[in-house]
Amino acid sequence: MFCSLVQLDKKLFHFINQTMANPVFDGLMPFITRQSHLAIFILIVWIGLLIFGKKRARIAAILLLLTISTTDPVCYRILKPGFKRLRPSHSLEDVRLLVKRGGKYGFPSNHAANITGAMAILIYFFRKYKYYFATIAGVISFSRIYVGVHFPFDVIFGIIIGALFAFIWITLWIFLTNHLEKKQIFCLTISE
Repeated sequence: MFCSLVQLDKKLFHFINQTMANPVFDGLMPFITRQSHLAIFILIVWIGLLIFGKKRARIAAILLLLTISTTDPVCYRILKPGFKRLRPSHSLEDVRLLVKRGGKYGFPSNHAANITGAMAILIYFFRKYKYYFATIAGVISFSRIYVGVHFPFDVIFGIIIGALFAFIWITLWIFLTNHLEKKQIFCLTISE
């Protein structure tokens, strides 16, 4: 079973990395996938939420920061060294590599985890734009496979981890908000 999943993952990788290859994606995906572009994009969104947003947007900014502050180190410091799954750029010979090879290990994808976590927070707070946020997360995640630095399962599990941490932080925020509101109502009732 495990071997067949690994084979499926490699076949999907080859389909995306080679069969889907085209000049438009070859120019676009390396730009989209660049880590500095991702960091700048998230930073601009974060600053915009803090400066121009109202209370709800500022809460979203805090949860976005907390989400990325947990997804990134969990993927990079715990899961990648724990699983030790080599990236396609380190384990396959026929990779179309459009960017630098990246670190040795690729499971799970930090890019996919971080962008999915960030976009999940934004989807929760700004549902009107959910399709835009989901598209951003999907395109950036897809780009990691297309440029040759991640297997599809690396990206899928990165997406799951990002969504999971966003869910945890949103749930914690809801719990604390409800708890504080109940405490405040209780205090007001006693003081009257």
